[in-house]
Amino acid sequence: MKKFLTIVVIIFALILGAWFTIEKVFRGGDAYYTQITSTGTYHESKTDSGEIIGDYSYDQPGYDANGHKIRLKFNGNKTRPLKRNAYLEVTYRNGDVRSWKQVAEKDIPKKALVQLKK
Repeated sequence: MKKFLTIVVIIFALILGAWFTIEKVFRGGDAYYTQITSTGTYHESKTDSGEIIGDYSYDQPGYDANGHKIRLKFNGNKTRPLKRNAYLEVTYRNGDVRSWKQVAEKDIPKKALVQLKK
């Protein structure tokens, strides 16, 4: 019974380790912070079934925890503009925005926030 439990624990640890590695490789990146200051640019695309989907794209500055600036280009992935003045934490890697999420002002590193408030 002990041997069986040991094998189960090892397999579970391997699966969990593989999941974290895959998550890091495909979704990981560096955190940058930005504030939505416009409605973005509206564009439409057509699905394979012919359905038209609207989306908004953004091109604006982002700052890392040390206040270093980069240009962030990303889509809102919503049929409406993102909330104006909302703060976002953007995961950025190899020239691409991997993901974004809305964050509170208090969650933004001080040096990045100083740059955003300029």
